[in-house]
Amino acid sequence: MLVISAAIGVYYAFAQRGQRNSTDFLVGGRSMTAVPVALSLTASFMSAITVLGTPVEVYCYGASFVLTCLSFILMVGISSELFLPIFYRLGVTSTYEYLEMRFNKATRLFGTMLFIIQTLLYTGLVIYAPALALNQVTGIDLWGAVISTGVVCTFYCTLGGLKAVVWTDVFQVLIMLTGFLAVIIQAVLVQGGVSVIISDSAQGGRINLWDFDPNPLRRHTFWTLLIGGTFIWTSAYGINQAQVQRYVSCRSLFHAKMSLYVNLLSLWAINLCSVFCGLCLYSVYKNCDPWMAKKVSAQDQLMPYLVLDILRDYPGLPGLFVAAAYSGTLSTVSSSVNALAAVTVADLIRPYFSLSEQQLSWASKGLSIFYGAVCIGMAGLASLMGGLLQAAISIVGTIGGPLLGLFTLGILFPCANSKGGLAGLVTGLAMSLWVCIGSQIYHPLPESTRPLALETHDCNFSMAENALLNWTYSTQTDHIASDQQEQSLDRPFLADNWYSLSYLYFCPMGTLVAIVVGLIVSLLSGGRPLKLEPGLTVIKEDLTCYKLYKILKRRANADKLDLVGEKEKKSGETNLAFCDVELDITKIQAHRALA
Repeated sequence: MLVISAAIGVYYAFAQRGQRNSTDFLVGGRSMTAVPVALSLTASFMSAITVLGTPVEVYCYGASFVLTCLSFILMVGISSELFLPIFYRLGVTSTYEYLEMRFNKATRLFGTMLFIIQTLLYTGLVIYAPALALNQVTGIDLWGAVISTGVVCTFYCTLGGLKAVVWTDVFQVLIMLTGFLAVIIQAVLVQGGVSVIISDSAQGGRINLWDFDPNPLRRHTFWTLLIGGTFIWTSAYGINQAQVQRYVSCRSLFHAKMSLYVNLLSLWAINLCSVFCGLCLYSVYKNCDPWMAKKVSAQDQLMPYLVLDILRDYPGLPGLFVAAAYSGTLSTVSSSVNALAAVTVADLIRPYFSLSEQQLSWASKGLSIFYGAVCIGMAGLASLMGGLLQAAISIVGTIGGPLLGLFTLGILFPCANSKGGLAGLVTGLAMSLWVCIGSQIYHPLPESTRPLALETHDCNFSMAENALLNWTYSTQTDHIASDQQEQSLDRPFLADNWYSLSYLYFCPMGTLVAIVVGLIVSLLSGGRPLKLEPGLTVIKEDLTCYKLYKILKRRANADKLDLVGEKEKKSGETNLAFCDVELDITKIQAHRALA
């Protein structure tokens, strides 16, 4: 898998020898079509965290995470109607160019720096976490895996540019789906059918989809997954540089919009596969949890453990799953490296240095190498974070939320000015960081997170081992319960009423605070609609519903004209004076003479 990914980079390096400007390197010469871009959009945020983290989420907390499929629908609608047409019309290389056009240079630089920090943190987690999980279970060397992933990504990003990144993403999405299907098919065969897996999951309380509790402190409910998921995924797909860079690489606005809708199908496919893998995981280990049985040292290692358990007798298939996990890592890291290079060239180099297109192209390649090395280094920080999925979504939401609020403010509210935009961004970021850091210091109590029960009574231990395990587990449980009781007495008021907010609400909170504060400051510091350049705010012609309305109206008018014409034609047939057929007067006279 690593060799094929590198080979794609080499191919595009030779195929694009004559293209010497930064636009070809960073946005593929704006010539891409919808389907490969759609699969690349999916790969950018469906990382190894999806492959390893989502099944464990379902195993521990239930299948309610599948409701994010509903938030994908809302995300695609909002991104394709509000954000995509504006970025495509302006033809920006960096998303943050829009911020200078709409607000000012300071806002653009602040947004750029936030994106760089967010992307480096997220990419470090994406590289390190799967390498650690696979190292513990399969024995693959930890830093060998981390460095080889970073080096291969950097290699094909530097050689082939965006086109290489997109086509390796296509290949890697197919590998991820194949790896999921291998695990699902074998688990279904081992367990005796899909119905058995669903039945086991239902009995274990894992089919907990319809929880309509409106309490924002509950970790996962219908509302947190729908509302929080919509904001988080819109911040990822609507304004994130890695995704916008793909939209503007399309050959037309139609291809750009179609890429989002095709991407919706592939997002559903991967999300449904990962959730069903979690149900398979529970069905296989419902009576003997490998984590409590000390067979793995962390829950993030459960999927590799399952793969080696059920696919051990099939040469190559465990390796296929490892390749699927690393495909997720490669696709996300390569997208991040390419996006970081694009942002740095467009926002930090081109405006301040007078370089030729050839020099900017070389600078882009040099930056790809630099950011690849930095991402490998950032992987060391990832060991300080918690569970894979929650840590990743917290990073995206905490920084992405205020940025989403800033872009929404600029696109939807013509009265918003630069003072309001910057004030909203800073305030939204401060609120998001406050609750995110607080939640890391004061972890939410079990009544908010609501983990489901795990069992060990069917593990194949000796009687002494089983007794020791039960004693150890009950002692640990008692200690945890007593620690939590003591902590609950010592915990400040904010710990259980503010810091326990569902991590999915970090992003909506940052977005809404940025919009509200931005509007208030704008109204206080001016309060009048600004004279903006055309195309910086949403216009009705951008909306698909308006285009459909115009088409239907045009057809209705055409049908009305046809009906009038038909009526006139029929009236002309009954009255010879208005008949459009030329009369032959000699025939009429001959007929009268005979009569």
